[in-house]
Amino acid sequence: MQIKFFKKSLPTLLFLTVFSVISIPIFYYLLKVDKSLKVYNPIDVNPRLVDKSLLHIRKNHKIADFQLINQNGETVTQKNFENKIYVADFFFTRCQSICIPMAYNMSELQDFYKDDHDIKFLSHSVTPVMDSVSVLRKYATEKGAIDGKWEITTGSKKQIYNLARKSYMAVLDEGDGGLQDFIHTEQFVLIDNERRIRGYYDGTDREDMEKLKSDIEILKRENDN
Repeated sequence: MQIKFFKKSLPTLLFLTVFSVISIPIFYYLLKVDKSLKVYNPIDVNPRLVDKSLLHIRKNHKIADFQLINQNGETVTQKNFENKIYVADFFFTRCQSICIPMAYNMSELQDFYKDDHDIKFLSHSVTPVMDSVSVLRKYATEKGAIDGKWEITTGSKKQIYNLARKSYMAVLDEGDGGLQDFIHTEQFVLIDNERRIRGYYDGTDREDMEKLKSDIEILKRENDN
């Protein structure tokens, strides 16, 4: 009776054994496969955030060339971020609302990645007339910005506003960077080493900062492949 039962069960046991041998490694592999991050183009972003001239663009959007001045009075361009992953934001030093937690979170991110030379940070002042180099230097010291790691910049208002609207697509406001123009956004924007947008995050939200860290690690692994 036992022999007969064993004979009937043998095909099932063989099937389960073969299935396990094949499926377990596949399942393990799928768990190990890195999630990939979306590459954002104007077509993928809320149209209210996108300059009308870019609404038709479906691929190959990259951060435009720029020339800014940092907290040390040094010229900063896209070449300073060549082959780097970086996080960008827009702020002003006199801001007493969202900029406070944003600066704190950017500082925390900087400290977390202070020994990782592939990660940098870039803040753009939206009130460049008020935020002179000396003001930015004081602000950078107060926030613990590491020179060369976290660039806190000023420059032409028109250029900064064009970057916000046409490159980073980070603000809802209309305008051309004129005297009465003003932008205010809590967005942190993750940029990969090819100058492409890979994520948007609420710079005032701690959970979003953990998500940002996780996504940075995905980009780092992507670069290693």
